[in-house]
Amino acid sequence: MALETPNHTQTVAGWAAYDSSGKIAPYIFKRRENGVNDVTIQVMYCGICHTDLHHVKDDWGITMYPVVPGHEITGVITKVGSNVKNFKLGDRVGVGCLAASCLECEFCKNSQENYCDQIQFTYNGIFWDGTVTYGGYSDMLVADHRYVVHVPDNLPMDAAAPLLCAGITVFSPMKDCQLLESPGKKVGIVGLGGLGHVAVKMAKAFGHQVTVISTSPSKENEAKQRLGADYFLVSTDAKQMQRGKRTLDVILDTVSAKHSLGPILELLKVNGTLVVVGAPDRPIELPSFPLIFGKRAVKGSMTGGMKETQEMMDVCGKHNITCDVELIKPDKINEALDRLARNDVRYRFVIDIAGTSKL
Repeated sequence: MALETPNHTQTVAGWAAYDSSGKIAPYIFKRRENGVNDVTIQVMYCGICHTDLHHVKDDWGITMYPVVPGHEITGVITKVGSNVKNFKLGDRVGVGCLAASCLECEFCKNSQENYCDQIQFTYNGIFWDGTVTYGGYSDMLVADHRYVVHVPDNLPMDAAAPLLCAGITVFSPMKDCQLLESPGKKVGIVGLGGLGHVAVKMAKAFGHQVTVISTSPSKENEAKQRLGADYFLVSTDAKQMQRGKRTLDVILDTVSAKHSLGPILELLKVNGTLVVVGAPDRPIELPSFPLIFGKRAVKGSMTGGMKETQEMMDVCGKHNITCDVELIKPDKINEALDRLARNDVRYRFVIDIAGTSKL
């Protein structure tokens, strides 16, 4: 592991956390030269994901400081390597969670690079050259073109940025559960945050009846009026949850706080599926009876492969699906992280890295 090699000659301005206080401060570092398989990207916008919060505070015990977060990146290509044929100068592109994989295993060959056991992430990973990866809280990024996607022309770059993580994280299990080609299902979305609000938009665009399950009664109007959900259940209201028993075909659980899956499982029909996409830092409770008596399945899902990520972007372009974002300047990152920890955002903070928007 190294911070840089002799090939790291490009000086970059970014923002990093230096220790587990999680406080972000300016950080000057170097990126590699643009290689034959690389594209260089001027970063325009970068979303703030809940994962960023976990990493800057070392909640998972794996952070390598200084850490430059950010894996919801949109920008414009400024350099193209000689082996790159599918991108050109000026292209609007996005980079999500993945920076490198082995390229040889069954998952890499089947466009499921996100499940490669040698996967390395856009930040806090170890790249092929042995250096630590730094993310999108920076003004420039060099990325292998195999981990870059096109952003449809009709999608605004700021509101499209969170699709690179939040969007693919909910799109992938929806596709896995055949929700893209089988409209008319009854779909539940647990949690109405960065992931949940995109999941509602996608499920409605795909022709499903959507129920939002939340601990916050105050979010009902937002869920129905702003996002188009059909029904709303307060998960702490026993009567509402009882009325919802055995009504849903598929549930996506986007909550990143510790909670029990028992009451949520009871909402599924027999043979229903619950997909966990949130990442609580403590184990979630999974009682056996709701599984056994409903022949229900619980599975997990993590982002998506590159082919699927491009498909997701194209589908969002077709249906004009974007994230509801609050734009901030880089000097407000710490304030945004504090607010994110309190769930005080509707629904995703996005950093205006290039300073092109009027804030």
